[in-house]
Amino acid sequence: MSAAPASAADAAPPKKSKKLLIIVISVVLVLVLVAAGAFVLLLKQNHAADEGDNADTAEQSHAAATPKRDPKTPPTFMPLDSMVVNLADAGGNRFAQLGITLQLSDPKAAEEIKVYMPAIRNGILIRVSQRTSEEMLRPDGKEALAQAITAEIAQVMGYDYDPPPAPGSAEAPKRRRASNNPVESVLFSSFIVQ
Repeated sequence: MSAAPASAADAAPPKKSKKLLIIVISVVLVLVLVAAGAFVLLLKQNHAADEGDNADTAEQSHAAATPKRDPKTPPTFMPLDSMVVNLADAGGNRFAQLGITLQLSDPKAAEEIKVYMPAIRNGILIRVSQRTSEEMLRPDGKEALAQAITAEIAQVMGYDYDPPPAPGSAEAPKRRRASNNPVESVLFSSFIVQ
């Protein structure tokens, strides 16, 4: 009789051991799956952040110059009278006809700009007349002209203006200080060079 209880006692510990082993393996497996999921989630977030940084770098000058606006409030646009300007080409027989619209921070800025309009138009005409038709027709030439017009308006009105760095410039800073210039962007409604 003593042999039978001993074999029953020997058989019981392996069952508890197997159950304990299955529980430990299950817990470890769940922890590994949770850790793997967290790792994949972090990788996706970092990848998305890197792509966002690359896109921000490509459009950094525009984004830095344009302040954040409430999406429910539409921007204020101020069209300027059309301008015809002789260009700086040899022979003086080339000219540009420009239609310019200013995107402003608020309607109050439009009223402020109207006061300075004769000086602003004069400055724009002088800046455009210093360019050649070749400069005007290149996409980067149009961007440079828009920046020059923004700088001219800032100068006439007495605002600080921190121009964005040239595209592809090695000196391009990651962050720029905000400008208090009310001109958010210069838009060309017509651009004819003859």
